[in-house]
Amino acid sequence: MTTFLYCNKSIIAAVFLVLLAFLLSLSCSVYASTQEASTTSPICGNNIQETGEQCDGSDLGGASCVSQGFSSGTLLCASSCVFDTSSCTSGGGGGGGGGGSVPLPVTSVIFSGRAYPQSAITLLKDAQIATTTIAGANANFQISISGLSGGNYIFSVYGEDKASRRSSLLTFQVSVTQGATTRVTGIFIAPTIAVDKSAVKRGDNIAIFGQSAPESEITIAVNSAEEFFVKAQADDGGIYLYNFDTAVLEMGEHFTKSKTALNGEISSFSKAVSFTVGAESIIKEEQKEQVEKQLSEGDSNNDGKVNLIDFSIMAYWYNRPSPPDNIDLNNDHKIDLVDFSIMAYYWTG
Repeated sequence: MTTFLYCNKSIIAAVFLVLLAFLLSLSCSVYASTQEASTTSPICGNNIQETGEQCDGSDLGGASCVSQGFSSGTLLCASSCVFDTSSCTSGGGGGGGGGGSVPLPVTSVIFSGRAYPQSAITLLKDAQIATTTIAGANANFQISISGLSGGNYIFSVYGEDKASRRSSLLTFQVSVTQGATTRVTGIFIAPTIAVDKSAVKRGDNIAIFGQSAPESEITIAVNSAEEFFVKAQADDGGIYLYNFDTAVLEMGEHFTKSKTALNGEISSFSKAVSFTVGAESIIKEEQKEQVEKQLSEGDSNNDGKVNLIDFSIMAYWYNRPSPPDNIDLNNDHKIDLVDFSIMAYYWTG
């Protein structure tokens, strides 16, 4: 009886081992089959975008020309299951073959503001001339510089009037962002300024003149023991002129400067020019012709002054036919209030 039980146990153990070996071999077979299925290569041409493929037929995987860096166009799929960008376009410049390229954004700075009619505007970058432009007839200008790298720059702007007089320098520290356009607006270049005499006899007039924006109001400062401020009006060409009576100034060296205002905007002061008040007057040769031309307006008897004598001569020709050319200040072949207004502008007394 004991022997029979022992034999049964041996048989049961053997059967158990056989079953265990079968189960282990079946498990390995399933694992191997799973592994083989997971490493199967994608099939190109089945219209299903699979791992390892950019696209497959009409299945682009949600991609488009824009997602590939282009601005527009139709993204296609090549027979090799990679993107075909030949029908994509970049910017405004037509389609590029074989993938194309996206143009880099421009890094630039644009300066705009007001100077003088038809004046030359010069832009300096880090104290070196970068570019120039010409202001419009209304004195407005815009000047730009591109091809910059991101960083901090020092820019300066100045104007030059039709008599080649330069304005004071306006300087700006500008932080430039790579790939962006930076704008500096509302620039109002200070007037140019000059005087007709290097020395003036005390009590005589000294002509202070220059150019600014058309029809702007000019404030002129003259320093002395106290500082004097007077105003002049620029004409439609931006020219201004003021005959300053030096009787209020003490003997010695003086300086004058000007600034302009228009439509609520005010410029900085111009650079200062010097003159001396003394016992005699000395005309600046380089200014003499310019001043004589300006003072000739309204000087009917050519005595270098515009006063009551000239007013009387003009009054005689008021509403009379064929007035002389030097009396008809606006050349309309008649003397009327317009001519008297022009004379008043140049009045010296």
